[in-house]
Amino acid sequence: MLKTEITLEEMVPILKLLGDRTRLTIFSLLRTKQACVCELVEALEMSQPSISQHLRKLRDAKLVKEERRGQWIYYSINEETTHYLLVEHVLKFVPDQPDLIEKMKQAKGC
Repeated sequence: MLKTEITLEEMVPILKLLGDRTRLTIFSLLRTKQACVCELVEALEMSQPSISQHLRKLRDAKLVKEERRGQWIYYSINEETTHYLLVEHVLKFVPDQPDLIEKMKQAKGC
């Protein structure tokens, strides 16, 4: 069962993480489908190390989870985190990113 109450002290670091445009965009893209780093690199036109750093921060905060498939790691939103309800509410205000979603879907893959 998800925790429905969150303290201000718990909210601040989560909102700071999502206050970064790139991390918020990554998170918004992951709500449409799970993705590997190379798909996000293609969509956001950023370097692999930069995307990986953003994903690491989101993973360390338990906002995203990873699944290894062979040599590739796929990222998705962690709906089991105690902060998911807060994040889900924030995402309601994030506009859809159809152009970036299309770029991500057309990525050649890792």
